[in-house]
Amino acid sequence: MKTVRQLLAAKGTAVHTVAPDVTVYQALERMAEHNVGALVVLDDAGSVVGLMSERDYARKVILVGRASRDMKVSEIMSPDPQCIASDQNVQACMELMTDRRFRHLPVVENGQLAGIISIGDVVKAIMEEQRDTIQELESYITEGR
Repeated sequence: MKTVRQLLAAKGTAVHTVAPDVTVYQALERMAEHNVGALVVLDDAGSVVGLMSERDYARKVILVGRASRDMKVSEIMSPDPQCIASDQNVQACMELMTDRRFRHLPVVENGQLAGIISIGDVVKAIMEEQRDTIQELESYITEGR
C-alpha cells in the first residue's frame, strides 16, 4: 500500500495557503486562480490553524446571506483540521476521509505543512494499486498455464 509520502512525491507538494485575516473574497480568488477546492489556513508562525473549502463558503456565506468581501477567512474556516503524517498509508486516509466526511487532508511533518491530499488523490492511488494487482494476478495465471 502506498504511503502519503509516495503519493506526494508523485503529485507534488505544492499547497495553496491563506492567512486567517484575509477576506473570504480574496481567498476565493486564490482558489479560482489555482483551480483548487480548498486552501490551508496558516497562522503567522506557519502552523495549520484551519481549512477553507468551497463547502465552507457555500454553507457559511451564501446560504446565510452574508457578503464574502466583508468576512474574514477565520469566520468560516473549519478550525483545527485533521492532519496526517506522510508515513500514513493511503488506505488509512481513505477510511479517515470517508468516516469523517471530508475531502482534504493537510500533511504535516515536524509541525510544518508538507503537502495536502484530496479524496481524488486517494481514489486515484487506490485505483492504480488495484490495477497493478489485477495485472500481476493475470500474469501469474497466464504463466501458470
